[in-house]
Amino acid sequence: MHTGLVHAIDFTAHGRQSGYLSIPYSIDRSPYYQIKVPFLRVKNGSGPSLLLMAGNHGDEYEGELQLGRLMRRLDPAVIQGTVTVLPAANLPAVMAAKRCSPFDGGNLNRAFPGDPSGTPTARLAHFLEHELFPRHDVLLDIHSGGTSMAHLLCTLIERPEDEARFARANELMRAMAPSHAFIADNGPASPTSMGAATRTGIIGLSGEFGGGGTVTPASMAFTARAIDNLMLALEIVDKPLLGSLPTEQPALQLLSLSRHSQGIYATRRGWFEPAVELGAPVDAGGLAGWYHDLERLGAPEEPLQFAEGGIVISHRLHCDSQAGDCLMQVAEPIKL
Repeated sequence: MHTGLVHAIDFTAHGRQSGYLSIPYSIDRSPYYQIKVPFLRVKNGSGPSLLLMAGNHGDEYEGELQLGRLMRRLDPAVIQGTVTVLPAANLPAVMAAKRCSPFDGGNLNRAFPGDPSGTPTARLAHFLEHELFPRHDVLLDIHSGGTSMAHLLCTLIERPEDEARFARANELMRAMAPSHAFIADNGPASPTSMGAATRTGIIGLSGEFGGGGTVTPASMAFTARAIDNLMLALEIVDKPLLGSLPTEQPALQLLSLSRHSQGIYATRRGWFEPAVELGAPVDAGGLAGWYHDLERLGAPEEPLQFAEGGIVISHRLHCDSQAGDCLMQVAEPIKL
């Protein structure tokens, strides 16, 4: 009773099940405490099985709010197949409005494949990769830039070695109707949810659905459209549950983010001022922004240049920055 993760999901049952993934974790206030991660599972007949997950990082709200809304609307009568929903996967981080869990400092998206006898975050990662992911055909893990980053709205897939699975992932990514999408090359040993999806043989989809530790009408609409379109493409539903009927898909620009040289990183404390907007095309050597020093007001601001050209996909929102902070990222436009 002191290790692992406890749940009462019946993976064969039809209908609607809701409850908690319970992670035992003894704390000062409560020696037999359990972290209660909410879930919903709805099954109706045969068909595709989809796992929808948000709150992998606690300060990324678009997925958390839209999946909460979807849970209230999902009913066996409106689907064909199976939908499992985890709206607040790293629950301690969600409740603390932090990227990582305040209990163990765990970053769930760097914790896979996990450890059943480890910290709460490691136990959850182990359950997800070894028990929950393999019971589904497709995973959508919804992310955003979190509190510290603004991010171009986009979807994401990893490049698996299985060409057929890559083609299907690309097809479903396009079905979500983004204007930008990027392909990650983190490899099969990646400690992320997409790495776990690759290792378990399912199709992993993700993306950056907003940022700034808040939500906007645009980011919420983008998230709703992506979820609806994915369920429609899988033929789990025959009409949208979160938004309006799909409109004409925008032209898609594919991007690749695979090299550290595509980012600009702080090497000392300073105050960052960006010079370009998200989505802007830039050239290698072009001006990315300026780095100010409020502790040495007589020193001129330092211009920052891009090491590579491409499309600006993210920049730091917090002006005050420390050595190691990522200030801006540029992705390379590609074609398949």
